[in-house]
Amino acid sequence: MSAFDDLMQFQRETEALGQIAGRLGWDQETMMPDGAAPQRAEEHAAMSRVLHARRIDPRVGEWLEKATPVTETDAAQLRHIRRNFEKTAKVPADLAAAIAKTTSLAHRTWAKARAEEDVAAFLPVLSQVVDLMRKKAVAVSDGANSYDALLDDYEPGMTGETLAAMFDALRPRLVALREAILSKPAPAALSQAFDEAGQLALSQKLAKAFGYDTDHGRIDKAVHPFSSGSGLDVRITTRTNPLDPFNCFYSTIHEVGHACYEQGIDRDYLLSPLGSGVSMGVHESQSRIYENQLGRSRAFTGWLFGQMRDQFGDFGIADEDAFYATVNRVSDGFIRTEADEVQYNLHVLLRFDLERALMAGDLAVSDLEAAWNDRFKADFGYAVDMPSNGVLQDVHWSEGLFGYFPTYTLGNVYAGCLNTAMRSAVPSVDADLARGDATTATQWLRENVQRHGGLRTPQDTIIHATGAAPTEAPLLDYLETKFGDIYGL
Repeated sequence: MSAFDDLMQFQRETEALGQIAGRLGWDQETMMPDGAAPQRAEEHAAMSRVLHARRIDPRVGEWLEKATPVTETDAAQLRHIRRNFEKTAKVPADLAAAIAKTTSLAHRTWAKARAEEDVAAFLPVLSQVVDLMRKKAVAVSDGANSYDALLDDYEPGMTGETLAAMFDALRPRLVALREAILSKPAPAALSQAFDEAGQLALSQKLAKAFGYDTDHGRIDKAVHPFSSGSGLDVRITTRTNPLDPFNCFYSTIHEVGHACYEQGIDRDYLLSPLGSGVSMGVHESQSRIYENQLGRSRAFTGWLFGQMRDQFGDFGIADEDAFYATVNRVSDGFIRTEADEVQYNLHVLLRFDLERALMAGDLAVSDLEAAWNDRFKADFGYAVDMPSNGVLQDVHWSEGLFGYFPTYTLGNVYAGCLNTAMRSAVPSVDADLARGDATTATQWLRENVQRHGGLRTPQDTIIHATGAAPTEAPLLDYLETKFGDIYGL
């Protein structure tokens, strides 16, 4: 066997172990008994040590020196392995294990603190997580910007400065649109309870409509919906709220977008560096375009209206047009994952600025809640009423996912670009969505984005699909057109 073949066989086993580690996380979020948390933390730490050792195995360096790529795919595989090898080698094994163990424990502490509205119970372990992530950032950055080193884990090649410039361009038009909308009468809101069984039954239909393959996946419930796995085993979760079935429906569609990306990757890339999404920004582009540009479109909500009438009977919304406005209703709210398209990115920008300050040492963990509340009041005009609606609402920081939040808005930017290109290439999208059939849209996304996995860099993935470098303009134009129509602006 050649050095390249030896390397790829070794990498295949490493990828398989990574999938097992991911399954531990899925179980922790969905089915693990509370009392198992200390043992699960040890299990996470053990897996982290094994994976860390494999990723910096000296043989990987030797194989990389000797391996000769023959195809574009070979070159891409080596690019990913080399990047991961060099970054991982900079992180001491004890630090990697400490991060895995501490974040596993922190996750359970966060869940309990959130349920009990007890910020003080969470801050000590969050301080430990922040300290560990600062150490990792310093180790990886080689003296460069430490936040960029963490961001690079989720969006390779991206920098905080580039994102800040993009977000600064987004903010004025988003704020102006929000203010214009809130000056108008709001569409009717849902005003009755919707039973959980009915929500879950319809969410199964929605997952199928968007192409989720349940022979290679499953849908469970979790506090914070997520997608897990790649290749032949891709699982999603959703959640229910009796007064807000849209939470269930659009969480499901969102996570199906993530899952379909993983399920759609070329099977030749299975258990290789190319066999998963190329970045979280591109990943989020799939979940957001499924959820919003497709799932919240006038065409698809017309079909969904009929499905809800079949499932729940008359629920107080007169017709398809009124239902479309209700689905896209812009209103005050605290929760990022429940936010409308206009305000969602303002939630992300808040978190981006706070976590950059935490990593830079400009914001102490003890001051985080006050900083969050002050920023939220400034951005949204009203005060946070309780911690679960504020600093405790998201799971990410408990899991050490610093650098992750900005990829949500970057994903929206990518989705805006993809939506423009897709609708130009496939004029029948809305006619098909009106029948509850998202196939033409999802097939275009699979062919132009999903099947390629990690073959190209994130930016090149979007350029390949759309023919142009990504900018925020298509997203802003889409939002202004859509909500200008709904609200008569």
